[in-house]
Amino acid sequence: MSTNTALSSTETYSLLSLSLACIAVLSQTFVGGDGEPVVASIAFSGLAFASCYALIRWLGNAFIRRGFKGKDLSKQKHTEIPETMGAVCAMVYLFTIIAFIPWPFYKDIVIATSGGGNRDVIKELDEVETGRLLHKFPHNKLASYLSAILSLQSIVLLGIGDDLFDIRWRHKVLIPAVAAIPMLIVYFVDFGVTKMVVPIPLRPYLGELFDLGWLYYVYMAMLSIFSSNSINILAGINGIEVAQSLVIAVLIVLNDVLYLSPFTPYPHPAMDSHLFSIYLLLPFIGVSLALLKHNWYPAKVFVGDTYCYFAGMVFAVDGILGHFSKTLMLLLLPQAFNFIYSAPQLFHIVPCPRHRLPHFNVRTGLMECSRVEFKKPLSRPIAEVLKVLHRLRLLDVEVDAEGQVVSSSNFTIINLWLVWFGPMREDRLALGLLAFQTAVGIVGLLIRHRMALLVFSVDNW
Repeated sequence: MSTNTALSSTETYSLLSLSLACIAVLSQTFVGGDGEPVVASIAFSGLAFASCYALIRWLGNAFIRRGFKGKDLSKQKHTEIPETMGAVCAMVYLFTIIAFIPWPFYKDIVIATSGGGNRDVIKELDEVETGRLLHKFPHNKLASYLSAILSLQSIVLLGIGDDLFDIRWRHKVLIPAVAAIPMLIVYFVDFGVTKMVVPIPLRPYLGELFDLGWLYYVYMAMLSIFSSNSINILAGINGIEVAQSLVIAVLIVLNDVLYLSPFTPYPHPAMDSHLFSIYLLLPFIGVSLALLKHNWYPAKVFVGDTYCYFAGMVFAVDGILGHFSKTLMLLLLPQAFNFIYSAPQLFHIVPCPRHRLPHFNVRTGLMECSRVEFKKPLSRPIAEVLKVLHRLRLLDVEVDAEGQVVSSSNFTIINLWLVWFGPMREDRLALGLLAFQTAVGIVGLLIRHRMALLVFSVDNW
């Protein structure tokens, strides 16, 4: 089985034009002598999009020949298409952010290594040696950037291992915590801040700041685990993994922009942290858009677990090193709800099938909520809870003549959406979930910058 790997003439000329325009922009960023890192990051993101788009198309048959292929069970015709293409996306992203390193540090490199940038001024040897400003180079910022790259490289390797060997969920759940170790070590060395701002009602008891100590590092490791696995759990229909990641990334960039001029007085104390976030997220948006183009309904490729881990770790690294992990959690509320809602099956309180993706009705061509059959009678407390959830329209439960629960819809937000709104086409299902993700994210940002003032004395924006 082979797939169409050739780019059309329109695609070829469009990608080539985009690449040449981005290269021209990059060549102009040094004209002013400061590197213009935000402009350069946008240009690199364009190059990342073009590279990822072309490579996904070109490598499709190679992946199929190596056995990285799967059948889309939610279609009338079960055609084999390339799988694990998220690995291509992740590799392009890593090469992009590595190539970008000189741009955000250009000013510091010039000042620290060339006598303050005065290249035309002749200096004596002893004056040059004693006048170098290497001690003023922002080593902590570079260390943070490099630790982010190392953590992302680790998660990509572990994700590819999962796609190769299909590691069981209970074994792979801690994978992101291992990948987060380089980032946590740099955080400990460079920042070491483990204090949290206490809400106003609790300050008489805990004070204005409360030191969590080592528990803060446990929290950051748990955030890495949750962020990566939450993307992986909310999956099963064309485009949903990539599209939800894109929505989250765009909302984070929107939050970052609020800390830059002209939205806030220049320079804002948190400006560097949010610039760091923008540098990591713009190329991610570029490669994800290219992947979504191929993964949207009807999907021509599958993304694999590598992309889910990689995307989640991008958000975790971004939130932790950018110092806005609480804001990140507000943007991940749909994923948090999905995890809590899935917990009874994930922890085998009720039976959990191997796959919980929605059921495709061949006759109607619509997606329906998939079901789990209870071959053994459930314990009375669990059965009664399921009946209550059915009355609340949080599950679709089937009961036999004797009142025994014999089946229910699977515990995922995708199936719950179908319980609420009935069978629908796959792309409409994905768009509905994305609209929900966007709405919750916007409300989360409003809570962060407006309602937070009800329990905190100031908003750092």
